Amino acid sequence: MYPWPLVKRVKRCWDTIKTWLTNNFPEAEATLCKGASEAEIQELESALNVKLPLTTRILYRFHNGQEITKEDMEDSTFYSSLGLIGGYSFYSHFVNVYLLPISQVIQETRRITRHLGFFRRSKYVLVAASFTYIEKLFFLNCTNGQLYVGTRNFPDNGEMIPCVPHDLISLDHEVNSEQQQDAMLLWLEEHGRRLQHGFIKLLEEGNTRSINLFPEQPPICSMAVTNGVQVRASALLIPELADLQDDVEKYLFAYSIRMSLEPQGCVINGMPFSSCQLHWRHWVIRSNDIVVSDVNGEAVIGMV
Repeated sequence: MYPWPLVKRVKRCWDTIKTWLTNNFPEAEATLCKGASEAEIQELESALNVKLPLTTRILYRFHNGQEITKEDMEDSTFYSSLGLIGGYSFYSHFVNVYLLPISQVIQETRRITRHLGFFRRSKYVLVAASFTYIEKLFFLNCTNGQLYVGTRNFPDNGEMIPCVPHDLISLDHEVNSEQQQDAMLLWLEEHGRRLQHGFIKLLEEGNTRSINLFPEQPPICSMAVTNGVQVRASALLIPELADLQDDVEKYLFAYSIRMSLEPQGCVINGMPFSSCQLHWRHWVIRSNDIVVSDVNGEAVIGMV
């Protein structure tokens, strides 16, 4: 029924993600549902009046999103940390994105359609979302195959940002079957690649573990070692806080600074120390080589 080269490509995508989960985050792997049936996919298409792109259909045939048990739901901290796509936190802002099973795709797309009248005529379906009180919503356009993420203005006017360059998307059935690709497949392939190569890693805070989207490897993460203290700095676009109607500040970025001791410890004047304390920090933040912020002052006290 499905082109075999495309099935093998989708399987490679899932295998990459699942291998990483098995080795690093088995509790999240346990939330992956078994593949959806053709009847379930047809139910989605009938209920929402859409036709899923071929590659998304195959993705669902392998795994029907993520399932969280009732017991997990009672522990909101644990529940919100198991998202396959992961997330980030800064100040009081916390998101963690998981893949929706078909039943929730139908339910949540209908809920949003009721809220946004114009959405009723569209071919968008909600495929991934943050389960925290901060909403981060991903929609697949079943007509052009693009994946979009909602901005700050989404609840008011449906404003969204595309997740994948349009030129990479190919839904043409005349091309080589393995070259057919919608944004959903490209997005998950890139996510798997970043997990596999350590660009993004697991974050452990107390008893909670989650996939942290702040990059951990160059060139999208800057690293330096001074006196045995490694400092890693990276930034992320926060699309759910973007405002494309603001001519001055359309996009909001968050940055993360992580510090850790090298195995030999902190070395000052040739003397090693097993711990050190952050006393002063100086961050120079640039956008397109233009300094937009210069933070120089006393630091939050902490141990590394």
